[in-house]
Formats: sequence, structure tokens, C-alpha cells
Amino acid sequence: MYTFESRVRFSEVDHTEQMTLPSLVNYFQDCSTFQSEDLGLGVDVLKRRKKAWILSSWQIVVNRYPRFGEKIRTATWATGFDGFFGTRNFQMTDKEGQAAWANSVWIFMDIEKGRPVRPAAEDVEAYGMEKPLEMEFAPRKIALPKETREQEGFSVRADQIDTNEHVNNCQYIQMAAEVMPECARSGQIRVEYRKSAVLGDRIYPKTAVEAARKIVELCGADGKPFAVIEFKENGQDGIR
Repeated sequence: MYTFESRVRFSEVDHTEQMTLPSLVNYFQDCSTFQSEDLGLGVDVLKRRKKAWILSSWQIVVNRYPRFGEKIRTATWATGFDGFFGTRNFQMTDKEGQAAWANSVWIFMDIEKGRPVRPAAEDVEAYGMEKPLEMEFAPRKIALPKETREQEGFSVRADQIDTNEHVNNCQYIQMAAEVMPECARSGQIRVEYRKSAVLGDRIYPKTAVEAARKIVELCGADGKPFAVIEFKENGQDGIR
């Protein structure tokens, strides 16, 4: 298990003084990249080898959003490797206990060839493997709604691009929360990443409201999703 401690910054909260959903996701994302850097398997190392771990899906459960100034501890650990897939869990704890936790699925990619490849032993052995969280794991793929409403499109900005020259994983969640502001404090969030958006792409959101969930499809000009985001309230999918 890899951990780091921090304190909720003013820049990470909204008008309620609670951490925003994108800030929480960034803590998880940063925790995994910090571990890779400390193990000597960071961004620059993989970039020289034309390889990268690309996030395929998130399943995030939020018990509470920590408040400004609170001390928090973020943890992550690998739970399995199978072919070109890797799975990783996350936890965030605060003074009240478990604030949030997540499962994630990653794909090891040959960036030069643009296709998944099986990672070498050196790419996985340093992480080890630990027992996964005792939570109800959702499928990697999100079922699309039968009916959607088209929303106003927008362009990808330069500040949304990461070191892989793609839209950063968290930015899709930010976009979806802006399209559906009522979901900004959701208790359960799932994301399925379909294809990478790049600078200058136009994104055309489609939304749907169902009995148990709200969905945002962030689509390209061809109507196919870059990412699908599902928001739910907390229910029976929490940690045990």
C-alpha cells in the first residue's frame, strides 16, 4: 500500500467549504502517479519506452466530502494484473474515518503503436498485489440509456490536456458535473473511458435521467462517446 498525507486546500473546495468531486478524484490520481514515480516507473520512464498505463474505468464511492483545512490520508494499492489489464484500489480517510474509496481498471498501452500490450515483469512486480476492498464491484462497462437529450457542445481547452497529450481523466468528470450540476455531490460515480479527446476536439454532451441514475455521454462529432459518466446516490454498493 502506498499512502500520502495532506490537508484540504482552499483551492480544492467550493462555496460550501467541502472538497469538490474533481479535487477528490485528483487526490486518487495523484496518489497512483506518486507511487509510480517513487518506484522508478513514472511518467518520464514510461514515455521513453513509448508505454503508458491508460485508465479504462472508475468506480468511486463517496461517504463524505472532506472540508477545508481537514487532514486527510490517501492510499492506493494494486489488486491484480491480467493480460494487459491492471486493477487498483484507493481510499481516502479523514478525522471521521473512510471518506471515499474506489476501484479502477487500467490498460497498458504501446503509445507508438496505439494498442494494448502485455506489460513486462518489470512493469508490474514492483507494485506487488494486495487484497482488494470488500465492496460490490460494478462492471467496467456502463450500460447506455435508451433515450438521451442533446446538450450544447464545447471545445477541449489547452488546460485540460495531460502529459499524454490527451484530455486528463479527471477533466471528463469535471465536464459531466458542469453539464449536470446537481450531480456534483454524488455518492457514487462510475466512468467508462471509450476513446481519448485531444486539444481542439468538440465535445457534444448527451444526458439521461433514470430512476436510479443520471448519465452523461461526452461524445465526439461522430456521436460516439469519449467517456460515459454515471452518477448515483449512495446505496448498497459501499465498503463493508
